[in-house]
Amino acid sequence: MRKSRFTDEQMVAILREADAGPIAGLAKRHGISEQTIYTWRKRFGTMQSDDVRRLKQLETENARLKKLVAERDLEIEVMKEINAKKW
Repeated sequence: MRKSRFTDEQMVAILREADAGPIAGLAKRHGISEQTIYTWRKRFGTMQSDDVRRLKQLETENARLKKLVAERDLEIEVMKEINAKKW
């Protein structure tokens, strides 16, 4: 996946600017297409920069927890295989 030139907070700031004025001039000033602004608006909607930071923290925590659950499932599966063998 291609890394964006803008951080999520910058995207939200540009969207707040877009709410105040014409999108065509704003897009040209920041060197992005108008379609990019509409895509960002679909993704971030009415979020503020604090909301975006919190969302990023939650996504990071969610990924960590998913990894823990996957490791536990693997451990349980190994224990079941060991337990199934007759010594």
